[in-house]
Amino acid sequence: MADLSPQQRQSVEQWAAEGANLNQIQDRLRTECSITLTYMETRLLIMELGVRIQDKPREQPPEEKPASPAPEAADDQETAVADEAVAPETPAGGELKVTVDEIPPAGALISGKATFSDGNTVQWFMDQMGRFGMRGPAPGYQPPAADIPAFQRELDTLLSVRGF
Repeated sequence: MADLSPQQRQSVEQWAAEGANLNQIQDRLRTECSITLTYMETRLLIMELGVRIQDKPREQPPEEKPASPAPEAADDQETAVADEAVAPETPAGGELKVTVDEIPPAGALISGKATFSDGNTVQWFMDQMGRFGMRGPAPGYQPPAADIPAFQRELDTLLSVRGF
């Protein structure tokens, strides 16, 4: 292990307090102190010195705004019809549809399609190992967060009906 002078130890502690990660501390030891350590040696050094690396704050998902209330209907019958039309599992702004394929593709035990409230359709599948996967309309596609619980409930129902 590297023998650090008291000033070098203080520098490492200061860098960690400023929010430097292990890679940055390793680089600074090499450039500023002419001490070359592997990543693991740097990690052990940090543990030996009792220095705590600060965790970066995790990104919080954006808060969803509650759907604006529907304008008040002229009479109670219109309100009753509107309440019946919106099922609790139907996301605002569209309808979630989940289907099962008659014949799954090679390598899949079961598969199907899901159309989310944003109008995008994805192909979902479960392989022989029980792993679930999705292929979106475009690389990196993420379904609307509000649709996920309804999709999971619908998929669970479809799978349990078919014995999965």
